[in-house]
Amino acid sequence: MTHKEIIALVAEIGIPYAYHHFAEGESPAPPFICFLYPNAVQFGADNKVFHSDTAVDIELYTDEKNPELEETVETVLNDHDIYFEKSEVWIDSEKLYEGLYSIVV
Repeated sequence: MTHKEIIALVAEIGIPYAYHHFAEGESPAPPFICFLYPNAVQFGADNKVFHSDTAVDIELYTDEKNPELEETVETVLNDHDIYFEKSEVWIDSEKLYEGLYSIVV
């Protein structure tokens, strides 16, 4: 997937989003999404990369547990036949939940 296709995928969720972070002072009220490319997933042999995929983290930030919104994210990913792994943490300093959807495209 290209960067534009990933943006379109995230936009389908229907809440504010930004690549990596929002500019200082411009973060919207939750819920919102930040997405980023933490690393490449490469296959190679004989000192050559034969195939490279991109790992994408889609971080869903909410101020309270929101199963309906999580279902929306998961539906969008499933509708595009994208396998995901999901985790969740509470960020005490921000008073936000972070639902992390890790995908490889």
